[in-house]
Amino acid sequence: MALVLCDVGPRDGLQNEPETLEPAVRADLVNRLASAGLPRVEAVSFVRPDRVPQMAGAEEVVAGIRRRDGTEYSGLVLNDQGYERFEAAGLDRVNATLGATEEFNRRNANASLAEAIERVERILAAADKPATVTISVAFGCPFEGHVDPARVSELAARFDGAEVVLADTIGVAAPREVRDLVGRTKAKGFHGHNTRNTGYANALAALEAGAEVLDASIGGLGGCPYAPRATGNIATEDLLYVLDREGVGTGVDLDALIRISEWLEGVLGRRLEGQVYRAGAFSE
Repeated sequence: MALVLCDVGPRDGLQNEPETLEPAVRADLVNRLASAGLPRVEAVSFVRPDRVPQMAGAEEVVAGIRRRDGTEYSGLVLNDQGYERFEAAGLDRVNATLGATEEFNRRNANASLAEAIERVERILAAADKPATVTISVAFGCPFEGHVDPARVSELAARFDGAEVVLADTIGVAAPREVRDLVGRTKAKGFHGHNTRNTGYANALAALEAGAEVLDASIGGLGGCPYAPRATGNIATEDLLYVLDREGVGTGVDLDALIRISEWLEGVLGRRLEGQVYRAGAFSE
């Protein structure tokens, strides 16, 4: 199976920005990413706008998407109400997410861990589209600290029929930990943050352990509003540069991603966290 590079910038990237972009601008970002050849784009999250105002107007964003053959468009949900909105919007894949710890679920989704598991199980039972289950704080929690790998393994096993993605939400993991946990759980994907500058090495470790899906965010945007100091995701263009040099085919256009980050820098009015869009690609 070919590696699936999923850009989560329109969702995880923008949800931590201080300003809220209009739905038309967010749809434009989705369209630009798809045009770069990305096989999957996480376009929106169906969450309460009073809790995450940056994600308000998800349905308007979806309406502004120009569907491209070869790109799968996903939406994130936390609960049944979010899934109902996802279903009505008509995206291609649902990403149901929960945390690996009790306190993170309470802060992020207003639910206990048991309630979050039940929510995800209901969503999976109802879904008639491909489904991803993202397990947040799989390597460490900002509220509970170390997360026992056995707990994550038990959680992942409950969702055997879905594509499971392990998220290093606060960027604390090192490559050995990622390699071990992805291998142990047989997780299909990895979602890394570069908070402590280990994100790219962790992504390669996940790939070595058998992961087939890697999440990244254009320009290195991102973070979790409910996880203190959870700074940006790994930058899609930076990860793609490494993958290209490693001989891992993705079908994604690096130059196009660089142009998107340059455009996004102007939209946001600040320098982005990514390196490659500033340094440029390297031609031998």
